Amino acid sequence: MIKIKNLKARVEEKEILCGINLEINPGEVHAIMGPNGSGKSTLSSIIAGREDYDISGGSIDFEGENLLSLSPEERAHKGIFLSFQYPVEIPGVTVSNFIKTAINESRKSRGEEPMEARKMLAMMREKTVLLEMDKSYLSRSLNEGFSGGEKKRNEIFQMAMLQPKLAILDETDSGLDIDALRIVANGVNKLRSKKNAVMIITHYQRLLNYVEPDFVHVLYNGKIVKSGDKNLALELEAKGYDWIKAENT
Repeated sequence: MIKIKNLKARVEEKEILCGINLEINPGEVHAIMGPNGSGKSTLSSIIAGREDYDISGGSIDFEGENLLSLSPEERAHKGIFLSFQYPVEIPGVTVSNFIKTAINESRKSRGEEPMEARKMLAMMREKTVLLEMDKSYLSRSLNEGFSGGEKKRNEIFQMAMLQPKLAILDETDSGLDIDALRIVANGVNKLRSKKNAVMIITHYQRLLNYVEPDFVHVLYNGKIVKSGDKNLALELEAKGYDWIKAENT
């Protein structure tokens, strides 16, 4: 699905990614772990198309197409979804209208007609039940007055509605209590399929108790320095990131 080869990126004179190599196939869940400043969020932002970074080398291939040549909107229409670490508030725009616009813009990019209103509403109701959300969410302004848990749950709701091919969850577990974490994780698990893939970016192992990854990668100083299965996350939890630092200094 997505192949990243020797990806290098910098901001001004500071190199943040120093040669990332990563391949994610349909049906897989990959966890990206690492200490603060290791480049995790930079990697997710570059895949999604954020333009703050200078790509100084390497490539990203998404389903046979050069992703780096596409705008953020084009990448979203191709099926890439990024769940933000700090979702923004958009006063005056309801959750339902935001989702309706996003879905119909994607359909338009594929030459399809807008989704029928009745079908759209039925789909929204189905996904709110899936994610244990009250239907009142749909009429609220996007993220305005939402708690941290509500914002993260709303991000997963957007993912459920947009049905992306690659979902990137950037520290979705940040600030969640145990109940909100369980609901968000259950939503992710229910949306997993052999046709889509998930990249989970996290500091901690606790989310991976609920969403079991196929692969775990440790990012340090802009490089993937270790890869393994879910047991690698448990080892990190036990030893801490000082273990990784000691091995790579």
